[in-house]
Amino acid sequence: MVNINGNIVNSDEATINYDNRGTYYGDGIFETMRVLDGTPIFFEAHYFRLMAGMRILRMDIPDTFTPEFIETSIKELLVKNELDTNHARVRLTVWRNNGGFYTPLDNSVSYSISAGSLDHAFELSNKPRVADLFKDHYVQSGLLSTIKSSQKMVNILAGRFALENDFQEMFLLNEKKMITEGISGNLFIRTGDTVKTPPVLDGCLNGIMREQVIQQLKRMLNYIIVEETVTPFELQRADEIFTTNVIHGITSVTRYRKKEFTNTLATELLALFRIKIFS
Repeated sequence: MVNINGNIVNSDEATINYDNRGTYYGDGIFETMRVLDGTPIFFEAHYFRLMAGMRILRMDIPDTFTPEFIETSIKELLVKNELDTNHARVRLTVWRNNGGFYTPLDNSVSYSISAGSLDHAFELSNKPRVADLFKDHYVQSGLLSTIKSSQKMVNILAGRFALENDFQEMFLLNEKKMITEGISGNLFIRTGDTVKTPPVLDGCLNGIMREQVIQQLKRMLNYIIVEETVTPFELQRADEIFTTNVIHGITSVTRYRKKEFTNTLATELLALFRIKIFS
């Protein structure tokens, strides 16, 4: 079952207008959340990122869109789908209502909430994860790339390229040919005891898990965390590379071109987050 504008209906009965602006122009925004036992993890951070993104997109925020309303709506849907006693994922999608062509004539919004099961907590895969640079298209640096808008064509095409060329990860570049992120996660590289991640204004998503990892690293005395532009040349000099998102937690890259990497820090961080979140 899914929630469409407050109405919970069967998935096969959930319909929206064919000419909605999300489909026509990618005029939408979304949040994907990990849920444990019916409660969204890092909910407050997701909520405030959604509100900030809607403001950047100049959408009207309904008076009803309070944290309590959205969290209650999520929990009600999880109960309806019998997903409130284990791991699950939830997607909240918001799109601007019909009216106009490129220029919207109506800033009010519609929304949907969907949910599905997850079969694991954060786990570090032992499968090879080989990465390369995606050079066909660039992410544009700036505020629009920091939000989870419905316009993710560079990520989509990078994913297809990876699938067709037997890669498990692609590193996206901005228009200055600097590294921004992976296909579906923020990027961290460790060289010795220094860990770098691109600043959000270089074009990477303002990731929820990214911020959690940064804050955790600041509490660890054996590492130095810096938010600085990452060049492609730094990838082959790194000792370790991993990506982060709230669904998978931390995912190590095992090889980039001829360079193979360890997963020392990723293993340490995952152990800490498993205790913090799932214990």
